[in-house]
Amino acid sequence: MMNQQDTHQVKIITADPSAIGLFGLAMVTLVASSQKLGLTEGVAFILPWAIFLGGFAQLFACIQDAKHNNTFGTTAFGAFALFWFGVGSSWLIQLGVFGEELAQNVDSKQLGVAFVGYLIFSLFMTVGAMGTHKVLFSIFVLIDFLFIGLSLSSFNIAYEFTHMLAAISELLIAVFSFYGSAATVLNTQFGKVVLPVGKPFEIFK
Repeated sequence: MMNQQDTHQVKIITADPSAIGLFGLAMVTLVASSQKLGLTEGVAFILPWAIFLGGFAQLFACIQDAKHNNTFGTTAFGAFALFWFGVGSSWLIQLGVFGEELAQNVDSKQLGVAFVGYLIFSLFMTVGAMGTHKVLFSIFVLIDFLFIGLSLSSFNIAYEFTHMLAAISELLIAVFSFYGSAATVLNTQFGKVVLPVGKPFEIFK
């Protein structure tokens, strides 16, 4: 007699990580924008939020989105988590944590080049965001303006205007990200649309 083996499939369901990822983005951009707007000074107390909310919270969302086979979410949260780790490390160098020699050799234009790279990234991710929902698309449009402002101000091009462009864009990113995080939690929690996020654009369908 042949032994019959039953095959059982186990489906592991994981929660939508967008809420914690967007909350992390909201917190770090809120705190960082306060410095750009002149409401606070220095970056010492921005660092913890950059590392833990901008970095680790979005990295966690990236890993969880990978389990959902969500390429867009994995790439977006992962890339911006690494961005905040990079920016936080740059601030630490500037503050002399890794030695005075490194601090004295800082060239802000190199950070500007990195901002240009992230601008390129955010532009094609903005196109991808058109397939998600309008709140997330709006966040990416604001991220585009943030990196335009950061890039130009790093090269001292129309500094006052481009610095303020970055500051206002960053504050609005925080506002929209708080809304997106709240919508993800409340719409899931109550099983209905509590906070609308808008339907995706269907330009490629």
